[in-house]
Amino acid sequence: MAISQSTHIAIQTSGATVHPLITTEQLAQRVAALAREISTDYQGKPLLAVGVLHGAYVFMADLLRQMTTPVRSSFVKVSTYGNRTVSSGNADLHLDLSEPVDGEHVLLVDDLVDTGVTTDWLIKHLQEKAPASVKLCTLLDKSARRRKSVTIDYVGFEIPDRFVVGYGIDYAGRYRELPYIGYVEPPERS
Repeated sequence: MAISQSTHIAIQTSGATVHPLITTEQLAQRVAALAREISTDYQGKPLLAVGVLHGAYVFMADLLRQMTTPVRSSFVKVSTYGNRTVSSGNADLHLDLSEPVDGEHVLLVDDLVDTGVTTDWLIKHLQEKAPASVKLCTLLDKSARRRKSVTIDYVGFEIPDRFVVGYGIDYAGRYRELPYIGYVEPPERS
């Protein structure tokens, strides 16, 4: 989906300025469209949505509330950024699924796919658990930074190579509460 000019204004907080990128209204419209598409594709099939903590929790909650097909949910937690603005390139699993997924249709719900390293690792990790299928839904696709090729089945927005925050996505633990997506230019890149 195309990104139009945001009606939100830039804010400065904690040493960084947040510039608007995707409005609250654009998010609501696109999430509703994704929910309809996924509900149609999984009609009559049991679905397990697996959210990637912490960034995807707001997106996943909004997405699942609008789906019209039964869906169970679970979460995994993987980190590659820590307090940096650049991925370390290594996926560290902090929380795995607690229930078996063999024979299940799994929808991996992520906030952002950029390098693809973490996403590729997570998809392979889930496939090792013998599900019926694994598909990927991401709110944001930052393909300019892709290092690993991954198939994204459902995409909210293609975005430019910016460090984004808001709608559950953070920079060093901050900005998750913003109801829109913005980008930051932190004081230093690390």
